Amino acid sequence: MSARKVSWRSARRRSKMSRGIFLGLVLLVFLLPLLWTFLASLGITPDDTNSPPVWTWPPTVQNYLEIGVAEPGFLGELEMSLFISVTATLLTTGVALLAAYSLARTPGKRILPEVQAFLILASLPVMAYIIPLSDLMHRLHLYDSFCGVALANTAIFAPLGVYILFGYLRQIPTDLEEAARLDGASLWQTIVRVVTPAAVPGITSNAIILFVLNWNLLLVPLVLTENHVRTIPVAMSDFFTFERDLQWPVAAAVLITSLLPLLILVFAAYRTVNRFSLKPSEEE
Repeated sequence: MSARKVSWRSARRRSKMSRGIFLGLVLLVFLLPLLWTFLASLGITPDDTNSPPVWTWPPTVQNYLEIGVAEPGFLGELEMSLFISVTATLLTTGVALLAAYSLARTPGKRILPEVQAFLILASLPVMAYIIPLSDLMHRLHLYDSFCGVALANTAIFAPLGVYILFGYLRQIPTDLEEAARLDGASLWQTIVRVVTPAAVPGITSNAIILFVLNWNLLLVPLVLTENHVRTIPVAMSDFFTFERDLQWPVAAAVLITSLLPLLILVFAAYRTVNRFSLKPSEEE
């Protein structure tokens, strides 16, 4: 083995190690707030009454046991968040799949402006259209209703779903679809039996992203609801609105508990998501 090849491999290992250390530090910085929240939920907080300050010890799960006391409707809010997120995710995925398939199978580059328009729509802040959306829900008698919030979430995240699925469907070969059409399959049969199985990684990854966004969405359920529909983000905002100074550890326990469905979903779909990738197509 030549000295040049040894030197090249050594430099490559050092480069990988440097990237790994850098990514680890970045990940640590982003996870520090979550780590602080987790420690606070266990009662591990700074004690400023001592000099120098010390950490309270030992850890306890008492704050988790007090969730039902501090937020009596927590289970109902957790259930409502789950139902709204699942419903909005399914609706958005279905609409986005049909729209993205139509765009992806349009020949040539003339559809690129339309695809870029979906990205622009997905980038608009919710604040830009939440007031007219609220007025529309009042007129349709969907204000403070499960259907109203689910449909609003679907409308908000549909452009993002279309943009993501377009990039994935664009790179799937059309050979199987053409063969299915030659065998007499209809358009719906082709989408259900050929396109959907081939796009499972993309659909699953897109659905997970949409579920997380729906789960964490605050402004829409806050503006479009009063008392009948309450989600976890709206319930969490009460801890800040009413200045519950003595219940910050309980609020941390509520936050950590509300993250469990997201963690379970991501770990359950890890293998499928790992197969997901977006690469620019040669046509573009």
